[in-house]
Amino acid sequence: MKIIAGLGNPGKQYDRTRHNIGFEIVDLLSARLNIPLAQAKFKGVYGIGHVDGQKVLLLKPLTFMNLSGESIRAVIDYYDAGLDDLLVIYDDLDLPVGKIRLRQKGSAGGHNGIKSTIAHLGSQEFNRIRVGVGRPPNGMNVPDYVLSRFLTEEQEVIDKVAEQCADACEAWLQKPFLQVMNEFNQ
Repeated sequence: MKIIAGLGNPGKQYDRTRHNIGFEIVDLLSARLNIPLAQAKFKGVYGIGHVDGQKVLLLKPLTFMNLSGESIRAVIDYYDAGLDDLLVIYDDLDLPVGKIRLRQKGSAGGHNGIKSTIAHLGSQEFNRIRVGVGRPPNGMNVPDYVLSRFLTEEQEVIDKVAEQCADACEAWLQKPFLQVMNEFNQ
């Protein structure tokens, strides 16, 4: 089983914000793969389907960003999945808007959702897709920035990047993550 978790915050007020890009990509995958996110458990919403014989679970933790690891750990434990079968998608302030970076391990880099995930998994070694949302403009604090929506000129770029991230997720269902990294890292 492959588990793809997109990080974000629940609630309409957070829709389409920078911090919710992980949720957006999981929603896109849900539509593409015809895997409805219709089940609630593991402190999240999820759906399970099959893609070319591969069992796939799509997850959106509903714990709020800072506790994302609780939901991810619950899924890993319930399905007795290995960390190599997990892919986490999240926003990254250190990458410019529209840049993505796939990695197999690493620190949280200040991202509270990833801090929580690392703490609950007891490891930094899990697959991830970091989606660049850029740095806040001078004078704007980080929480306000990540909870803001993309500017009109950024949204077109983000829509294309979301498709590219979904492509990378689909590629991972068929290929080793290292190969997918080589294909999709820009």
